[in-house]
Amino acid sequence: MRFVRLLGVVAEAPGPALSFALMRPRRSETFRVSLAAAASLVLLTTEPVRAQLQDVGTVDFPTSATGATQQHFLRGVAILHSFGWKQAREEFHAAQAIDPDFAMAYWGESLAYNHPLVSQMDPAAPREALARLAPTPEQRLAKAPTAREKGFLSAVEILWGEGDHVARRVGYMQAMERLHESYPDDVEVAAFYALSMLSASVAIRAGNPATAAETERLNIRAGAIVLDLSGRNPSHPGAPHYAIHAFDDPVHARLALQSARRFAEIAPAVSHARHMPTHIFIQLGMWSLVSSQNESAYEAARDLWVPGDDMGDALHALDWGQYGDLMRGDYGRAAMWIRRAEIMAAGSFWGRQERGPENVPRVVSTLDLVKARYVVDTEQWEIQPVTAESSASQLLATALSAYHLGHLETLRQAEAALASRRGGPGSIVHKEVAALLHAMTGNPDEAVRLMDEAEAEVGLLPPPNGAASPIKPVHELYGELLLDLGRPAEAAEKFEASLRLMPNRPRSLLGLGRAAMAAGDHVRAADPYERLAEMWAGREELPEMLEARRFWRQHLTGRHDHGGHMGAMDYARRGM
Repeated sequence: MRFVRLLGVVAEAPGPALSFALMRPRRSETFRVSLAAAASLVLLTTEPVRAQLQDVGTVDFPTSATGATQQHFLRGVAILHSFGWKQAREEFHAAQAIDPDFAMAYWGESLAYNHPLVSQMDPAAPREALARLAPTPEQRLAKAPTAREKGFLSAVEILWGEGDHVARRVGYMQAMERLHESYPDDVEVAAFYALSMLSASVAIRAGNPATAAETERLNIRAGAIVLDLSGRNPSHPGAPHYAIHAFDDPVHARLALQSARRFAEIAPAVSHARHMPTHIFIQLGMWSLVSSQNESAYEAARDLWVPGDDMGDALHALDWGQYGDLMRGDYGRAAMWIRRAEIMAAGSFWGRQERGPENVPRVVSTLDLVKARYVVDTEQWEIQPVTAESSASQLLATALSAYHLGHLETLRQAEAALASRRGGPGSIVHKEVAALLHAMTGNPDEAVRLMDEAEAEVGLLPPPNGAASPIKPVHELYGELLLDLGRPAEAAEKFEASLRLMPNRPRSLLGLGRAAMAAGDHVRAADPYERLAEMWAGREELPEMLEARRFWRQHLTGRHDHGGHMGAMDYARRGM
């Protein structure tokens, strides 16, 4: 089965583009769509939906529709490019209310129910949307008056047809490739073709990790197409968005840095859109931007939320926002994200009076995660009871706390709990905790063997593209253990490996500086300590910041500490 054929670069599409600059609505305003309201909808073509959208970018998508129908459709497509599912559906519904036979409004709605890159592409709701146009694919196709519109509609018939989601996504990509061949100058065809490649890539690789090289080529090809689109229409919302997804890995992230900055400027007040630039910022260790963009994403999700809505977008922003603040050394803000998660677990949002269901599983698991991460990244060690309900992240945080505080029995309990869950995503965490246990009980060779296994297992995974997972990165922990075992040269190699995957991660910078110092290499220690001091400027209350300052003071004046080796535990215990 072919997945994609390399195509020539798309050319500029003719015709004027439509740009939406929208007024900000009052919170109470909503957009309700019904056939009876069709006449009033004509008068509201410039009014935003409840999303409080001020701008949705610029799209050029001519169709057989005109007037208010086309305006709602264009706005829906623009929001769809930013993955604003609910808001896009409202616009497509508005277009349908004016012209119930406008096939492209149902095409757009069918794409506004599933995240194309992370979901299993449940076809139920899209099929229902298409069925409202007409009961069969043949009857629906008859309502698309142009060959181009028939091409778009035929493609989603494959996507929402029969078969497993991988086959449907690959078939959809192939249909969009054919449409792109027929309309090589069409910007929207190119944008949706690029997105179809990204969607197929995710599905193919999830089903068979051995296809990593092939799926990487799909991502790069999709990225090349949308980078070209960005150059021709800098305000197109899909082009920078899809470039971010295409190059979301440590090797290629810098290719999408301009796209990330641009999307941060033009993205509407849709939580996913506000969050997306941080996929690149986090790859490059730009922690202040990770924090600020996810704050904006969280606020957008909170403002749009009504009781009964899913809190997923807000949780995702909360997760990444806390990570950004921990990396920039702002532990006060990092703790604030925990308080926000606690309020969400109680069914609401900070600053909102309305209440929804309490203790939704995803909210509770995110709360557990951000609490555990806070312990690990601040090194404010805290022993928690080990129970059958403890998550892998909680057990790792407790195991690290037990290791640093000398609680051998707690460390044994955490290791035993993880051992009982062998296999799956907890396997790497179990090896980390088992290595800690062996290091603590005088079995360094076994600790190193386990960390080698964990390192090899990480190497089989896709490159990191978010907050550290596990919450204590394997290479970083390996480096700290090697420092404690008196092997600083090897430790430095592990910290450098960690920084290649997660640039500017402060504890890896700190570990590299400490390892270089322990090996007597002051020159090698200079860069990581300098970078840490620059990142944490103004955080003088943090002992690690004082350590970095002390390094520079000592080596500028020629004063030195004792020549003995200090491991990670020694630094922690001395309050350094």
